[in-house]
Amino acid sequence: MGNRPLDILNNALNKSVLIRLKGSREFRGELQGYDIHMNIVLEKAEEIKENETKKLGTVVVRGDNIVFISP
Repeated sequence: MGNRPLDILNNALNKSVLIRLKGSREFRGELQGYDIHMNIVLEKAEEIKENETKKLGTVVVRGDNIVFISP
């Protein structure tokens, strides 16, 4: 297991992750890919709002909007 942030993301590929964006929006889904700018591709994504979830399918999240990613 690596200590660098991208190593941690690499270990989380094809696993469920939680992402919080600016403005307190949260998404959960399977991490399918990422790049050096932290742009993220999620499959089976859901947006989480006040204990409700909205299924979205496949989404791309722009890296400069991400506050944190929890594997």
